[in-house]
Amino acid sequence: MLNLLEIDSLSQEDILQIWQNVTDSKKKPLNADIAWSFEGNGIRTRTTFVQAFQKLGAKYVELPNFLKTNESVEDLAGYMDSFYSMYVIRDSNHQRMKDFAEATIKPVINAMSDEAHPCEVLTDAYWLSLRFSNLHNLRILLWGPTSNVFKSWHSLSRVLSLDVTQYCPREFHLRDTGVQYTDNLTSKYDVVITDAWTSGFSDSKYCLCENDLETIGNPLVLPTPPVTIGNELQMPISQIGNFSGYSQKALLLPVQMEIISYLLNND
Repeated sequence: MLNLLEIDSLSQEDILQIWQNVTDSKKKPLNADIAWSFEGNGIRTRTTFVQAFQKLGAKYVELPNFLKTNESVEDLAGYMDSFYSMYVIRDSNHQRMKDFAEATIKPVINAMSDEAHPCEVLTDAYWLSLRFSNLHNLRILLWGPTSNVFKSWHSLSRVLSLDVTQYCPREFHLRDTGVQYTDNLTSKYDVVITDAWTSGFSDSKYCLCENDLETIGNPLVLPTPPVTIGNELQMPISQIGNFSGYSQKALLLPVQMEIISYLLNND
């Protein structure tokens, strides 16, 4: 049984097949009952997952705060597995989600946790593969402190052996993450990816501006919404000449549809 808690829950073959299936766009209706639990706002993620369930013909039930109970994960899974084919969960507590995934006999998709945002990154990487044909030729720069999104990029880099560098303070430089680190801008890049700053971070050196973009070769700018002007970006994204575009996030829907189908068909 496959889960998607972090991107390295999948193999390279799994990822490439999911992307190929999205490209082929052949979707069969699913006879599935999905448990759906969503913490926080996340208007794009909520929109695309609910539409994915609907377009796939899957039945779903929203279970607010599904994991926020004193019940053991073994009891929770034991009682609820009879009703559901899959669990799609957005919850900040990654360890609790991981423990539940180990307890259930049904697939679990991480719709976002404090440690990973796999569906977002699989979508962005798929879009880059369409835009540039070959991900392995891309020089990708992650801009700023390590976030759940960047951890998923680390994971994808390990699985697909990508050329990923993270520009961040030295205290965020970690070992064995699958990426390179730098705290100096001395190279050129094809793509720069931003994400919301982590709680407590406030170093204006990492507020991406036009001069920074010129220094690193005017790469494509791929922000992770929601964007806070004055934090990760100095200017509104609509004013960035090499902005990836709002429509890029429309791919969240077909990619999430295929992730759901792929995991259910490999159950």
